[in-house]
Amino acid sequence: MQSANGTPTIGMIVPPAHGEVPPEAPALYPFGVRFIAEGLGLKSLTPEGYDQVIGMVGDLSARLKARGADAVVLMGTSLSFYRGAKENDALVRTIEDATGLPASTMSNGIVRALQALGARRVGLGTAYGRTVNERLKSFLAERGFEVAGLASLDIEDVDKVFEVTEAMLDDLGNRAAAASDGAEALFISCGGLRTLGVTLPLERRHGLPVVSSSTAGVWEAMRLVGLDAGVEGHGRLLSMAVV
Repeated sequence: MQSANGTPTIGMIVPPAHGEVPPEAPALYPFGVRFIAEGLGLKSLTPEGYDQVIGMVGDLSARLKARGADAVVLMGTSLSFYRGAKENDALVRTIEDATGLPASTMSNGIVRALQALGARRVGLGTAYGRTVNERLKSFLAERGFEVAGLASLDIEDVDKVFEVTEAMLDDLGNRAAAASDGAEALFISCGGLRTLGVTLPLERRHGLPVVSSSTAGVWEAMRLVGLDAGVEGHGRLLSMAVV
């Protein structure tokens, strides 16, 4: 898919108010695609916080189309799974209705990534507190996955997510793996967690593919515009072609 200027443009609806493109997107795909973003202004990783902003998705989608987007992705995992699988699908329809463009969510990216890796039993490492973790488990069960175990950072304040270091993420992945006997993959959930630096070390240490929101969301976005999302050096998922 090509926009009028010849370069496919992916529009991203992101949780923070500043509306910056997630750094994984240009880091992984610096050429041949353009990324633009609009921010929701999410303040807390809670159902109440999500309820305050989720109604803006249609309007922000329309803004992205006006700026030249060829496809739109909601880049917030918990924003798209917290009301369950049917509401995730409804969010995709909201974006499609507002834009007439291909659309998806970060949660759909996670589902497709795990399916592409052939993983059904999953170990979870999340940024969330207990309530959102339970919503995530329910969503995954609706999509046919089994949760083998869970470790979390118990964060509610969105700003605190961006203070999480690679050492903290490495520890989170290790705890998730230790809690998840029989897991076929590890899933690190929250689009604000910067996982590029820990994916390969965790895969090598535990012998499991690692899927994270921050990379699977961009991988899904590339699929929407028909581009090959394969990138070497960042783990098993990104070494694969778009499916």
